[in-house]
Amino acid sequence: MSVKIDERLKHIAFIMDGNGRWAQKRGMPRYYGHKYGAKKFREILEYCLDIGVLVTTVYAFSTENWTRPKKEVDAIMKILDSYLDECYDKKDGYDVHYRFVGDMSLFDGYEGGESIIRRMNELDSLTFSKTRTINIAVNYGGRDEIVNAVNRLISEGYSKVTKDDLASHMYTAPYPDPDLIIRTGGDLRVSNFLLWQCAYSEFYFTSTLWPDLTTEEVDKAIEEFYSRKRRYGGV
Repeated sequence: MSVKIDERLKHIAFIMDGNGRWAQKRGMPRYYGHKYGAKKFREILEYCLDIGVLVTTVYAFSTENWTRPKKEVDAIMKILDSYLDECYDKKDGYDVHYRFVGDMSLFDGYEGGESIIRRMNELDSLTFSKTRTINIAVNYGGRDEIVNAVNRLISEGYSKVTKDDLASHMYTAPYPDPDLIIRTGGDLRVSNFLLWQCAYSEFYFTSTLWPDLTTEEVDKAIEEFYSRKRRYGGV
């Protein structure tokens, strides 16, 4: 039985770590892990929608991931391309706003990247009025996001900025910061993910590799979230 979501938990984010290690443990090339990880990605997103999460954000491809072997990068791009097709097919049947957050400029230099950018923008526009949101972070880096926000503010003529000004120029704006961030794979770090937005997020770390994550463990993370007292620096 799934957990019950209330207004305290509006936004869950996932650091989907462990695809390559999952494949290697089974004697398969790393890029096979991304294929199985993509199936888990769909399952977990569907589950978050089913239990009533308003905003879900996933760390799909970081700015550092371009340094991985070309075959692995190509496999990830092929999965992204296939997922875009799937989103188009489902867009009318789901109450979901698909957003792709990150620096899209580097896709221009990748074969097929222009088509990927165009379809990501079209999906965002076509689903804009939906009530629930999925942020898919691609070519994303938290430090780059902050630099981008500052440069946008400068270009708009700001000489002095506030925290609210910066927040409103983050890729994830205008949606609320994540209440809960779940990281799979066993590492205990944020890996340049949502550095601004995670200031008061609750974290749940698990050694479970991403393709092995279950909805039951998502429930466990949510239950643990509800057991914590969020003080936001107060008593």
